[in-house]
Amino acid sequence: MTVMSHLFYQSRQPRPFLDHGEGIYLYDTEGKTYIDGSSGAMVSNIGHSNPRVLAAMKAQMDKATFGYRLHFQTEASERLAAQTAALMPKGLDRVFFVSGGSEAVESAIKLARQYALTQGQDSRWKVISRYPSYHGSTLGALALTGYDPLSKPFAPMMRAMPKIAAPTCYLDTDNLDDDQRGLKYAELLRDKILAEGPDSVLAFIMEPVGGASTGALVAPDSYYARIREICDEFGILLIYDEVMTGAGRTGKFIAAEHWGITPDIIALSKGFAAGYAPLGAMVARGDMVEAVLDAGGFLHGYTYAGNPLACAAGCAVLDEIARNDLVGNAAAMGDLLKARLTGLMDRFPFIGDVRGLGLLLAFELVSDRDTLAPLPKELNAYTRLVDLAYERGLIIYSRRTRGGIEGDHFMVAPPLIVNEAQIGEIMATLTDSLEAMAREMALPVRA
Repeated sequence: MTVMSHLFYQSRQPRPFLDHGEGIYLYDTEGKTYIDGSSGAMVSNIGHSNPRVLAAMKAQMDKATFGYRLHFQTEASERLAAQTAALMPKGLDRVFFVSGGSEAVESAIKLARQYALTQGQDSRWKVISRYPSYHGSTLGALALTGYDPLSKPFAPMMRAMPKIAAPTCYLDTDNLDDDQRGLKYAELLRDKILAEGPDSVLAFIMEPVGGASTGALVAPDSYYARIREICDEFGILLIYDEVMTGAGRTGKFIAAEHWGITPDIIALSKGFAAGYAPLGAMVARGDMVEAVLDAGGFLHGYTYAGNPLACAAGCAVLDEIARNDLVGNAAAMGDLLKARLTGLMDRFPFIGDVRGLGLLLAFELVSDRDTLAPLPKELNAYTRLVDLAYERGLIIYSRRTRGGIEGDHFMVAPPLIVNEAQIGEIMATLTDSLEAMAREMALPVRA
């Protein structure tokens, strides 16, 4: 069914009407079934229509759907804050709720700035980020984002923030080993701090595993510890954008756990409420928060911050993650799915790289596997494969890795409840879609 819509988004391409969802599947009003192979935009971590989450939301709806945070405390927000703090590294025990990832990042950089002011460090305001990267679509978060198609049109409206190269080691042709490459990319931060002037740099923000801008990019292990050391050397705050990686997706509750890193601030959203309600959180060190509160309070906020209905959903989502050991399942099924995706390289020479952690995985297409040169951008492979898969009932997510201009990659990130048989379904449909694209674009396929 196609009707005239008064809504507008990025595309004019009509999509079918959603009827309902269950588990990893979505169903349109015409009865067609889709496998949610990307959890929407890496959001639906516990799957669709979980009855315990819906029951928890209904129970909260029967009490109250809104209570302004300056007027009331609510049981749901207090419980969720305690649950969240218990899952964070030691010392990160203060939680500020928001409605989404962009708001979480905005909150993080504003808290960082206000904390610096309490320490007499008025000159610190620059937040270094990486290129490519994605940190949100509001103007403050967009100034940190390194993805030209999204940020360039708004450049005159923003104060540009300094960038360093993301650790795209898979593209390097030097003779360094992984540890050396990780250190090489980390040292870019130190160089940039010195170039900007250490007294002007407030924070460094990074995605511990890259999102859509870099296609599940994971740095060598050496990178993470060295970044923390450099931040400590110059008294710079380290912000982890775990909007996509948090809530178990990488096989740990937050990705920072993989490397034993304790950031100063963490941004959460997406899988945190798993699509059941708009919800995110900024989690920060208690001493930072207390300093800001003592100085007059956090000069920031949103109308729906701490909304009890959203927080009730968040509590129930965290309960489901724990009850079903979805973090462990993400690790196990992620290993299986990554091995199956890597196996596609034998049949499709135009797959140049498979990467990621847990169930945050991606593969990148190339014209030459030896040089990793991208496919011609005119082919628009990043949109065509998505459409071919969608026609066949598989939803995947794509972007362009190399600054958003070229380098086609595809995120495969199903809900954390996925099982081995369902991974088989995903792979069968994905393989069929790749074969169809190869025929259309005259790309090589091995028997």
